[in-house]
Formats: sequence, C-alpha cells, structure tokens
Amino acid sequence: MEPPELSGRPAQAPATEPIAGRAPKRAVTNVNRTVRRTPTFWFRCLVHAICIAPAVWFAAHYLTGGASANPLQEATYFTGDWALRFVVASLACTPLNSMFGFKPALKVRRALGLYGFFYALAHFFIFIGIDYQFDLQLIWLDLASKRYVLVGLAALLIFAALAITSTRLWMKRLGKRWKVLHRLVYLAIPLAVVHYVWLVKADIRTPVVYGIIAGTFLILRVPAVRSTMARLLSPVRRATNM
Repeated sequence: MEPPELSGRPAQAPATEPIAGRAPKRAVTNVNRTVRRTPTFWFRCLVHAICIAPAVWFAAHYLTGGASANPLQEATYFTGDWALRFVVASLACTPLNSMFGFKPALKVRRALGLYGFFYALAHFFIFIGIDYQFDLQLIWLDLASKRYVLVGLAALLIFAALAITSTRLWMKRLGKRWKVLHRLVYLAIPLAVVHYVWLVKADIRTPVVYGIIAGTFLILRVPAVRSTMARLLSPVRRATNM
C-alpha cells in the first residue's frame, strides 16, 4: 500500500489523542489539585505526625533504657495521658471552625478522636495484658473493688462505639441515630476525667485541668452557645480573612 504522501490521498488525523499527549495534561491537572489542597494537606500531615510522635518517643525511651524504676506504671500513665489529650483536642475542632473559620480543623477531627481511642486501647491492654496477664479472675475482682477501673472501662466502651461508627458507611446506616449515638461523648469525657481523678487520688491537678478544658469545649459545641460565640467573634473572622 502506498503512503498517503505518494498516493495523493490526504492523511487522516488520528481519531483520539495519543496517550503520550494526554499524559502532560493529566500531570498538570494533578499538580494543580495538589497546589489547591496544600495548606489542608500539610496541616493533616502535621497532625498525624504529632499524634504518632508520642508512641515513637516512648518506644525509643524504653528501648534505650530511659524507663523509670516502674516502667509498667509509667507506660500506663503515659498512654492514658495522651489518650485524653487527643480526645480533648478533637473536641476543639468544631469550635475552631464555627468561631474562627478554621476549616482545616474539621479535616482532622476524626483522626484526633481515633488516635485518642488507640492510645486508650493501649492503656487498657497494658492493664489487662501486661499487668494482669489476662487473668480474668483478678480483673473481675478489680472491677468489683476498684471504682476507677469500672469507670475507665465504661469510658473505653463508649469510645469504642464512637470509633467504630465514625465512618461514612455507619453514618448512612444509622441516619439520624448517628448524631444521637455520638452525643455520648458528653458522657465519655467526664467518665475519663473521673477515672483519672480516682486513679491518681492525691495530686488531681492534671485531670482537673483536662476536665476544665474538655468542659469548655463541650459547652462551645452546644448549638446555642456556638452560634452566639460565632456572632461575637465575627469581627475577628472578618479581620483575619482580609
């Protein structure tokens, strides 16, 4: 068959753009998307790094011989502290958005709550697995005799329900009941604080501070309070957006 140049027939353009021609356009589109999402993307990366850092630090601290004379107690307090910190931090996300217009906070709210739950789970497994060697009889005796254990377990079970149902799939399945279920955070946080107070007994300053901060964030989540504060802080939001 003669080539088109020799046969006099006009050369036909390809029906579709070559794959090689489409690749640069796709690359440009992907770069544009990345640029648009950069502030939120890097904020989320920072939050994940902050949440993982305590576990990495404690592992290195323990492996390099930096643990205290009672490493089991140190690990129990460490994981419990960070569990409460991240859960309290997750409560701050809604007020930060509604009052100050900081929308990236909403993107990390679920992650903060889940990290808090994972640290709480580690706290629990140190107690039943390392301290009590999964001895159900001893655990049952503690549940019956030590009130801080019972309150802590109740808080953990609520946090577990909230963590499991935090996905969009569960939001769709539960519908309006999802919000009702997740209002249990108003019960779980006080239970966790009370668990901490009863555990330390003597110096209760740290759990009381956590309780005050958590209580403030919980109050700011109430719709009436949230709308009032947003209205009062609207000049600040306008000034920062200018």
